[in-house]
Amino acid sequence: MTAREMSRPKSDFDALKQDLRSVYDGDPWHGSSITTVLAGIDAKTAARRSIPKGHTIWELVLHMTSWTREVTSRVRGSPPKSPEDWPVPKSDGGESAWHAAKEDLGTAQKELERAVDALKPKDLLRWIGDQRDPMLGTGQTVGTIIRGLMQHHTYHEGQIAILKRAAEKGKQATRTDK
Repeated sequence: MTAREMSRPKSDFDALKQDLRSVYDGDPWHGSSITTVLAGIDAKTAARRSIPKGHTIWELVLHMTSWTREVTSRVRGSPPKSPEDWPVPKSDGGESAWHAAKEDLGTAQKELERAVDALKPKDLLRWIGDQRDPMLGTGQTVGTIIRGLMQHHTYHEGQIAILKRAAEKGKQATRTDK
């Protein structure tokens, strides 16, 4: 473990910032980080639709990136808008396009971390949107949407982990069947 992961937060605000980093690329209490789960997934696996009408790993990564960018925009004070919720992957680009999609998620994450680092603790109570709109994610405080994004990402990370495991099992079954 790194010193960053081992440090004890001095406040709830510090704990929030630490959790935000940990969920993406650290040692979160729930298990693996997003970067750990994404490690070892190739473009073919990322583009595979394992469940009819379900999302691919690639689609999940693009979805997470869209919402990370939207939350960053809101944290910085921009009015809420609906992001491109389920962008279509450029899977014809193969490994380079898949690598770019993962890098894009990492870049969006770093931007969010910088935006949150620029906040003061009282900013977490700033209201976003005039009315509660669950589909748009408004009528919440800045702190709530940051925590909500971590929950959102953890949920989708679990989906990715299951799809990854299914793909690995499929490869093993294929190897043993020959």
